[in-house]
Amino acid sequence: MHPILGQFRRLALYLLAWTPIAALLALLLHMPGALGWRDVIALAVPLSLIYAFVCLSAYYSCRATALETSGLVRLLLTHLTAALVATWIWLGVARLLEVELAATPMFAGLDQRVASATPLLFGTGILLYLLSVAFYYVLLALEASREAESRALRASILARDAELRALKAQVNPHFLFNSLNSISALTASDAPKAREMCILLGDFLRRTLGLGEKAVIPFEEEMSLIHAFLAVEKIRFGARLRMQEEIEAETLALDIPPLLLQPLVENAVAHGVANLVEGGAIRLEAHSRHGQLLIVVENSYDPDAPVRRRSGVGLANVRQRLDARYGNRAAFNVAAGGGIFRVSITVPAEKEARPA
Repeated sequence: MHPILGQFRRLALYLLAWTPIAALLALLLHMPGALGWRDVIALAVPLSLIYAFVCLSAYYSCRATALETSGLVRLLLTHLTAALVATWIWLGVARLLEVELAATPMFAGLDQRVASATPLLFGTGILLYLLSVAFYYVLLALEASREAESRALRASILARDAELRALKAQVNPHFLFNSLNSISALTASDAPKAREMCILLGDFLRRTLGLGEKAVIPFEEEMSLIHAFLAVEKIRFGARLRMQEEIEAETLALDIPPLLLQPLVENAVAHGVANLVEGGAIRLEAHSRHGQLLIVVENSYDPDAPVRRRSGVGLANVRQRLDARYGNRAAFNVAAGGGIFRVSITVPAEKEARPA
């Protein structure tokens, strides 16, 4: 499809751009003095309109002879030949117009007066066509640039999606590895609890089925996954593991990447509750402010315990997933002090339309 003919707005702007060309053509025809203003206006306006459409054909010759792949000789032959053909067509139309106008009393003898202007029309036709060729080469270059940017953007999106899928795929195996180790230990000491933990683990894994295909899920669904995860961990820690929640109701409908918080809660259990004889509480809060969703996960920890690497798979995974999906629109902060380890996440407060 022709880039100008394909849109009415572009065609209107294109024809409007020919208005000063029509005025210039009228001035050139009037300057020798053989034609009055009435004559040149009657000729210049329709001739400019007709040649505007004739010059649209230059787009196809430009596409057929790309600057990158065509030699200089081919370019010159193609466009000069096309310019000559277009100009001869234009002159033929001009001749018909002169004859028709000359048949009226108002423009009697016009065909004779215009004869001296034929060389001027010929040169003008060649020049205007070659200018159209230059214009279309610029237009094609802009189109190629936009297409290249679009391809680069699509490639970036595909790469980011692949990265997100790879990062999400790390979550379940990591948790599964830890849970299987716990089940193995419980098998020897408390078989009924091991069995119960297997059932709860199966329930958690069932809930996660299909999440790999989803970019986001409602925060309420994510919290349901957190509760299923904690049900598994409470088999190991019993009353030592406590959960405190401060969640605004309006945040439950907002969207976040699936299994985003599970690594944080798992980290809180492994590096906090597990190292405290009396156990501890994990505190999770969520607030929505000024178009942002703030999520905080806190846990107690023993500051005198041997230092363990906290920025392992869990925290690194969350940080990378946030960066891959939101870029600089998300924030991820970690702080520790006073026996409290705190992770805060800020993401855009977004909500996808879902079927009722």
